[in-house]
Amino acid sequence: MKLVDKSSVEFTNVLASKAAVPGGGGAAALVGALGTALAGMVCNLTIGKKKYAQYEEQVKAILAKTEEVQNCFLKMVDEDAEEFLPLSKAYGMPANTDEEKAEKDRVLQDALKNACSVPIKIVRTSYEAIKLHEDLVDKGSKLAISDVGVGVQCLRAALISGQLNVIINIGMIKDQEYVSAVKEETDRLVAEGVKIADDVYKKVEKVLSE
Repeated sequence: MKLVDKSSVEFTNVLASKAAVPGGGGAAALVGALGTALAGMVCNLTIGKKKYAQYEEQVKAILAKTEEVQNCFLKMVDEDAEEFLPLSKAYGMPANTDEEKAEKDRVLQDALKNACSVPIKIVRTSYEAIKLHEDLVDKGSKLAISDVGVGVQCLRAALISGQLNVIINIGMIKDQEYVSAVKEETDRLVAEGVKIADDVYKKVEKVLSE
C-alpha cells in the first residue's frame, strides 16, 4: 500500500515509528497537499456566489490549478520515500577496503542527489501554491478567509521543511556546482515564498479584525 493511501491514523503512527519512511520530506509534502486543498475548498465555496461573480472565472482557474498542485504534492509523499530508501541503504554499505570505500562514496553521492530531488520539488511546488493563495485572498469568499490563512501557513511550513531536507543532503554532496545551483534556487524561493505567505496572512488577519 502506498503511504498516501493509508488512513490519517495509520500514516501518523508509521511516521512516529522507527520506520525509515515516511519522514520529514513525506510529512512536508502531505502538509503542502493539505494547504493546497484548503485553497481549493475556498474556491468551491466562492464559485456560484453572486457577491463574487466578478471573480468567477479567475477563481475557477485557481481551483483548476489547486487540483493539479494538490495531486503533485500527494505523489511526492511516496516519491520522497522511494528516493530516500536507497540513501539509507548506502549508509550501511561496507567500507573496510579502499575499493569498498570508493564504491560506497560513489553510491552515496548518487543517492544524496536523488534524495534531494523531491525536497527541491517540494520547495518549488510550495512556492507555486503560496502564489495561488496570494491570488485567492482578495477574490475568495470572506466567510472562508480564515481557511486561506490556514492554507498559506501550511504551505509556509512545507516550503521551509522542504528546504531543511535539501540542506541536510547537500551538506554531504561533493559536487559544488550542483550544491551552489540548488542552494541558490531554494534560498531564493524560500525567501520570496515566506514573504508572500506572511503578507497573505496579514491580509487575512486584517479582514478578520474588521
